Amino acid sequence: MTIQIECPHCHAQNRLDPARINDAPNCGACHAPLLTGAPLAATKDSLPQLLKHSKLPVVIDFWAPWCGPCQQFGPTFAAAAKDMAGKMLFVKVDTEAEPEMGQQFRVRSIPTLLVIEGNAELERVSGAMSAGQFKAWLMQFI
Repeated sequence: MTIQIECPHCHAQNRLDPARINDAPNCGACHAPLLTGAPLAATKDSLPQLLKHSKLPVVIDFWAPWCGPCQQFGPTFAAAAKDMAGKMLFVKVDTEAEPEMGQQFRVRSIPTLLVIEGNAELERVSGAMSAGQFKAWLMQFI
């Protein structure tokens, strides 16, 4: 099983063995680092692998393209991902494209944010937060 990761530099699609997620993988095309702090887009196939292999807490943003609060919160999520790179892994799940993921994680409204470490859900919150609120919420998991 491999996961697809888009290079944040050249936008090439890279297949990655999820077991290598903690090894600072580089792009096969441009050789730049794949994990620069940009949130990873997850699917029903890749998310279980990311959760299984990540040694870091995983922060998941369940969102949809038509959701206004989701769109407003997106830059806050991306900024936190960049600021906390190496401390947490940030993942986005598009519930429009992956509706079964929302069902599997019992997401009732969006945006919904989850923090998962190992196989355990540590906490969840629904609704967009300010940058300060989001960072304060995340700090309890580091």
